[in-house]
Amino acid sequence: MIYASFAFTRKAHMLSRILILVVMFFIVLSLGSALALLLRKNSQDTGMAKALTIRVALSLGLFVVLAVGFYFGWIPRPPGR
Repeated sequence: MIYASFAFTRKAHMLSRILILVVMFFIVLSLGSALALLLRKNSQDTGMAKALTIRVALSLGLFVVLAVGFYFGWIPRPPGR
């Protein structure tokens, strides 16, 4: 019974790491998209503002998920802290 719980916890931790990495990838992708739109120098395009808005929303969402995960113990603290 303890082994099953440990295996589930290990899978949940791996899933949380993958989810965090995927969200961080999309944050960087959105930032790159905004840079590409900035370099185009099309003043009528609002795509850069939308890309930066998406980046900020993803960053805030990731911050909230990390804070809640640390608070409830879903994300383990590093050893020795």
